[in-house]
Amino acid sequence: MNAPKPLSDRIALVTGASRGIGAAVALELAQAGAHVIAVARTVGGLEELDDKIKAAGGTATLVPLDIKDMDGIARLALALNDRYGRLDVMIGNAGILGVLSPLAHVEPKDFDSIFAVNMKANWQLIRTMDPLLRAAPAGRAVFVTSGLSWAGRAYTGLYGASKAALDAMARSYAAETATTNVRVNLFSPGATRTRMHASGWPGVDPDTLPSPEDVAKTILPLCLPACADSGKVYDYRAGKLLAFRAPE
Repeated sequence: MNAPKPLSDRIALVTGASRGIGAAVALELAQAGAHVIAVARTVGGLEELDDKIKAAGGTATLVPLDIKDMDGIARLALALNDRYGRLDVMIGNAGILGVLSPLAHVEPKDFDSIFAVNMKANWQLIRTMDPLLRAAPAGRAVFVTSGLSWAGRAYTGLYGASKAALDAMARSYAAETATTNVRVNLFSPGATRTRMHASGWPGVDPDTLPSPEDVAKTILPLCLPACADSGKVYDYRAGKLLAFRAPE
């Protein structure tokens, strides 16, 4: 008899699921037994993911949705509540790099766009999905961040600032859910063999970078009921969970 899968009968939501780390972690969750709610703008990418999940013996619901659509996220939460009454895993992965530029040259529309995707959409996920995560026996939320949120590197200030805002929000959410069954953590993959990284650093040999599939395998433990940590960041390059430094 096959051993039960660790996420059997669990519902897992993944944003930015059409490619890269999002698609890879969606497949990992499905292989672990979860029914995956795969959210992304690109229908073709979602369909490719669905084929891979089915081939692995898993199941998924495809949700073509622009993550900047605040009302769309709210409608999704209502649909999940009506159908399942809970959400076991939420992966806030969707993100954009935006324009790598001196801060003085950033256009307001670019500022608004990157914060809408990298920060505001995740706030809306928290706002609408929180009751569903609390209704689960072991709600788990993971938000994909970046080392650029604290590195302070030239020309990445807008992206870094949006991820720093995400970090602060996720840590506060972890504190707010400390006495519940919900656990909230951040995941910092570092440079990964994705289209987004290649768009910003085309001179880097992709073969020198870890694949999204390798990275996704280390996200999975943060999604399991056994994960007791909260309010931390898993640094893929360091290979461990790091606690944020307390204020002095």
